[in-house]
Amino acid sequence: MPATTYDFLVLIGRFQPFHRGHLALVEAGLKKAANMILVCGSTRRARSIRNPWTLDEREAMIRGALSPEHNQRVRILGVADHRYDENAWLAEVKTKIDQVTGSHRKVSRELPKLAFISQTGQKQADYSTYFSDWDEVKLDGVATVSGAAIRAVMLAESDAESKVAVLSKHLSPNVAQAVSKFLHTPAWRAIVEEQQYIAQYKRAWSKAPYPPTFVTVDALVVQGGQVLLVERKGPPGKGLLALPGGFVGQQETLFEACLRELEEETGLELHASVLKQAVGKPEVFDDPFRSVRGRTITHVFVFELAESPALPVVHGRDDARRAFWLPLEDINSEMFFEDHYDIMESLLGLT
Repeated sequence: MPATTYDFLVLIGRFQPFHRGHLALVEAGLKKAANMILVCGSTRRARSIRNPWTLDEREAMIRGALSPEHNQRVRILGVADHRYDENAWLAEVKTKIDQVTGSHRKVSRELPKLAFISQTGQKQADYSTYFSDWDEVKLDGVATVSGAAIRAVMLAESDAESKVAVLSKHLSPNVAQAVSKFLHTPAWRAIVEEQQYIAQYKRAWSKAPYPPTFVTVDALVVQGGQVLLVERKGPPGKGLLALPGGFVGQQETLFEACLRELEEETGLELHASVLKQAVGKPEVFDDPFRSVRGRTITHVFVFELAESPALPVVHGRDDARRAFWLPLEDINSEMFFEDHYDIMESLLGLT
């Protein structure tokens, strides 16, 4: 191994999928560092067109694209997005990196020299604000490759073989093979169906004078350590769990819309006066990428109901297949629609 400048170089990305641009960064990075740490974001989430592959599937792609010697020098870590809790994301990244670099400290008895990779000419997060005590190493990736472009080809109206033929120049052979297999899975078919629905949805707004911004409301109702959820009946997010909510009507206040959606989707049999006493001020969640339908800003009302011997009766209605109470300790982030888990993480302090 040639002499290197750093003990560890950190590359942060989603790798959806791992393409030749990523591979070029890893190979260039291993010339400057003894080891590399690849931080895979967007873990523990339901599959979507933006994040089709699980962490295990992405790691298999990465390992298959690297040489045996490089595999020995690369560590792969998965982290959640923590979309509305930047400190939680940073804490998870640093904790997991510390676990990897701890063995180096034990052997050398010195702090490892770390740096993070940034790509020249690429718009990305300013990681220097998060890792100010690390160096920044600028590397040239493959500018013509992007995960978004690869996923767009996967959605094109052509047969799987033609898609893979187009993508092969951007993917290592093992990744191209993995993509080819994935195109024939029920998981991918579900993503395609959802994307077709979204495309039709957006066409309905295509003649608007400017891209629309939607305003929605969601109800976060908790009682005795349980949260009220619905299972979505149709797309987008068919079969996923969500907070009861929906779009604000033209003649409604935000709170009126929230009460209406709550009753329509869950049949919650509580008088409005009880709910008014239990609610706090709404919180706004406005991540530009929070919804596949387009720019959607939601206002979330938290209802903290007084404990009682029995939970209020609920039943799924309208566009909810079912409504039910779920203990907070049983929440699984991989089962949630869009950013609804992130919202609960932010408002309820889930860990």
